Amino acid sequence: MFTPKYPPPDTAPVIRTPDAIHPPAVHAPAPVPVASSRPTVQLTPAAVITIAVGGTTVVLVIGAVLVSLLLAVAITGASVAICAVVLRSLLNQSGTGR
Repeated sequence: MFTPKYPPPDTAPVIRTPDAIHPPAVHAPAPVPVASSRPTVQLTPAAVITIAVGGTTVVLVIGAVLVSLLLAVAITGASVAICAVVLRSLLNQSGTGR
């Protein structure tokens, strides 16, 4: 099962001459290209325009979502900073006894 399977030895005679140390190379015929069985995709001008408009729409929507997320993070950070300043001011006022 784990022993290697070697192909049968070549039975063609090997001609050794002084000028050719290696046996003559046997060239197999070139393989014939086989036509693909898959259908080819043919794009019409309307399909290209539709794909371009769809891609542009997707990019704009994703951009708007990312910008809105960034804006939400910025607003949240600013509001937390304002709350921290107000709380610090309130705590400082309560410590002075006013």
